Amino acid sequence: MKKSTLVIGVIGADCHAVGNKVLDRVFTACGFRVINLGVMVSQDEYIDAAIETGADAIVVSSIYGHGDIDCLGLRERCIERGVGEILLYVGGNLVVGKHDFAEVESTFKAMGFDRVFSPSHDLDDVCQLIANDINNKLTNFRQHSEEVM
Repeated sequence: MKKSTLVIGVIGADCHAVGNKVLDRVFTACGFRVINLGVMVSQDEYIDAAIETGADAIVVSSIYGHGDIDCLGLRERCIERGVGEILLYVGGNLVVGKHDFAEVESTFKAMGFDRVFSPSHDLDDVCQLIANDINNKLTNFRQHSEEVM
């Protein structure tokens, strides 16, 4: 069976590399094929890599607190580029200052992200949630394809 492919990286002007390397190792150990774009990744670089690799999901990290700015319009950009249905995930220290996580989550979900992870979210749980989302999406796609035929 084909491994699910994740495109990961740290968005915008954020150059925090340690967490990105941790995510790469954890996702790889959980059985994902990881395309790691590193740090200071633009929206188009994520999308280009997702298109080139046939990725199942894009996982955006932001540590420096400007994720709310850097991620704005990513879903719309995916739609424009023909991958509007790709699963989008974001996590880390996404905004400057202390905010209730429910508020942060709501902001990013309104931007079109499928899941939003706090900096303290358990990475094994993250892997399980992403794997389940990908499997559910594939199951729904297969069921829809069978109905159309």
